[in-house]
Amino acid sequence: MTTTHSNLRVRRHRDALRKAGLRPIQIWVPDTRRPGFAEECHRQSLLVAQADRDDTEMQRFMDEALADVVGWTE
Repeated sequence: MTTTHSNLRVRRHRDALRKAGLRPIQIWVPDTRRPGFAEECHRQSLLVAQADRDDTEMQRFMDEALADVVGWTE
């Protein structure tokens, strides 16, 4: 009986979301429990950090864009 009640609540919730103009989607993401996940994250973050250091033009562009935003700096 509990499962039926839970299923009904889930169905009503999903119906309400659909009525609000939303629809469900499914996405696949890396399994954080997989061996080597943390090491791969670290490897990729080092690559990104190195790319940021090497791309001084992008950093200049971002600094200039930030300076143009009113209220973000004191």
